[in-house]
This record gives sequence, C-alpha cells and structure tokens, in this order.
Amino acid sequence: MENRSGTYINQLSGEMQYKSFRPVPLQKVSLQEMDSDFYSLLAKAARSIGRLDGISARIPDIDLFVSMYVRKEALMSSQIEGTQATLDDILDPEVDENQNADVADVLNYIRATNFAMDRRKELPLCNRLLKETHEILLSGIRGGEKNPGEFRRSQNWIGPAGGTIKNASFIPPSPEDMMDAMSELEKYINEYDDSLDVLIQAALIHYQFETIHPFLDGNGRIGRLLITLFLCQKEILTQPVLYISYFLKQNRIEYYDRLMEVRKKGNYEQWVRFFIEALYRTSEDATQTIDKLVALRDKNRAAIENVGRSSKSVMKVFDYIEKSPIIDIRKTCGELAMPYSTVSRAVEKLCALGILQQTESVKRNRCFAYEEYLSILRKDT
Repeated sequence: MENRSGTYINQLSGEMQYKSFRPVPLQKVSLQEMDSDFYSLLAKAARSIGRLDGISARIPDIDLFVSMYVRKEALMSSQIEGTQATLDDILDPEVDENQNADVADVLNYIRATNFAMDRRKELPLCNRLLKETHEILLSGIRGGEKNPGEFRRSQNWIGPAGGTIKNASFIPPSPEDMMDAMSELEKYINEYDDSLDVLIQAALIHYQFETIHPFLDGNGRIGRLLITLFLCQKEILTQPVLYISYFLKQNRIEYYDRLMEVRKKGNYEQWVRFFIEALYRTSEDATQTIDKLVALRDKNRAAIENVGRSSKSVMKVFDYIEKSPIIDIRKTCGELAMPYSTVSRAVEKLCALGILQQTESVKRNRCFAYEEYLSILRKDT
C-alpha cells in the first residue's frame, strides 16, 4: 500500500507480520496549489513572527525572557507526553532537593534546549546535534534505559499505553529505513531551497521527523524543539522565542490526527495549513506575553525607585525574582551574596509594594512568589 507520502512495507511473516512505514524523502514532495486563504494565513504568520522577533530584540534583558520562556515550553512539551508537573513545581527554589520524576523530565528538557541552542554555534542542524541533545534529554530520568543519544536499533510503534505492535495506530520505519530517512532529512534541513517558504519547510520537517520516530523515547519533545532550531538556523528568529507546544497541547487530538492523515492519505496540505495556523497563534501569544511582562517590569521598577535609600538592594532582589519568581530568603542570600537582614528587608519592601506575596507553602522555609509575573507565564499551562 502506498501514497504520495510513503509506502507500507511488510516486515517479518506469518503471525509476526506487520507493516512499517517508509516515508518519501521531502526532496521528492511537491505540494498541490493552496487556496488564497492559506496564502493570507501564511503572510499573517510571517508578519507576526517578524514582529515577535523585532520586539524580542528590543527587550532589555532578552536572555532572562528566553530562559523563562524555555521553562514554560519545556513544561508544555512535556505535558503533551503526559508529564504531570506545574510551572510552580519547576520554579520551586528547593527543586533540586524535592524533584520527582515528572519535574526531572521537564528540567532535563530545559537543559537539552539550552544545550542545543549553544551547540548550534558550532554545528549545523544535523543528526549529531539531535543525538547529543537527546542524550541530555533522557539521561538519568524515565526513558534513560532507552539508548539516550542514539538512534534506535529496533522497531518502535505508536499506540495505546500498554499496547503491542499488533494494535499500534502507526508503525514508523524499520531501523534500516529509519537510518536512510534521517540521512535524507538531514540533507533537506541543510539544503538551500527557495522554492518553498521556510515556514512550510518547517511544517514538513516536523511531520517527517515525527513520522520517522528515530529514537526509542523522546521523539515528540525533540521534534518540537527541532522547529525552533530550524527557524533560528534559517534566521527567521534571532532568539528562540517561538514555541508551539501550547497550541499543540490545546489541540492535541487534532495534532495527532493531522499527522496521521498525511501518513494514511498523503494529504500534506491539511497538515501544513494546521501547522502555519499554530505558528501564527503562537507568535501572537508570545508577542502579547512579552508586552505584558515588559509593562509589568516597567511599572514595578518605577515603584521601587520611589522607596528611598534602600532602593538599590530592593532593585537587586527584584532583578533576581524576574529570573527566579519563587524564592526563599536564605537561598536568595547565597545567590546574591547579600546579608540575610538586607534581603529580608528588601523582601518586606517588595511585599509592601504588592510585588511579592508570601506563599501558603507547608515547607520549612518561608517562600515568596512574584505572583503577577507568574500569572502571565502560567497561561495555558
């Protein structure tokens, strides 16, 4: 059985027989003519992403924003895979001592994202970079026994929890076909192709990676990170501020159904339209988030400048809570190399200004949260 996206190949025989999917290389895929509504959407997405990239370049501390956004994306992408964790769990000042398996999954995703963004400065977006990133993603956590950093050498499948290959909804390429497919995908990612819009290429690349499913675990998370890495490589983004996991989480069933529609019927066009819609919605949301965070920062810095002689130490603690919006005083003292009494007074001032609130935590150490900031970031998590 075959269609324009690939061929189902018989594997093994008799009772053990199953059909794996061998995808057509993207170099051989040509899209059918799309309608005017699609091109209008594509133009809107491109303008929105351009506006987002321009705004991000003007943020006073872009690294701070990116680090918070990476944490949110790590959480959303992990939640798509069933991870049960919240943003407050990830930002807990005692997270290193208190992390459970779900939190560890998300923290590894953050490390993997930061690694991949740095590694891009030395390597093109290639299979080696993906494997190195995957090793960090899965090391020391659930899935750590599933060959972190290596493409699979056995058949995998997608289906219900606890299911077998017999009731799988989709069986990716055999290990041999997978190696060929990843080699072709690597070439496609790094080829210059001005015949297709870069955003459409990103849609096809994400589909192809998820279909190839080259790892035993972590394919969804690496595949979603691949979108941002590709857009940065193509200089559509100068900063990694666009992540579509929040949209995909909201539309999770449709996301999987549309990927399957390509595999079953070769209908790339409906997938591309869905993906471009995801990019547009996500970039609009990210722009609004940046605007809100910048406005909140400006408002609070203005309030702090009016507190008098202690404004310098209060501002230092305020800068810290933008990076770590849930704090305890003792750890903050160590991080900022400031006396306990100075930090304690600064926290009191921030509470009086309504910037910090003491949390209702049952932990030994009192914690304080930058609640307005957190409420903006918690959206959709």
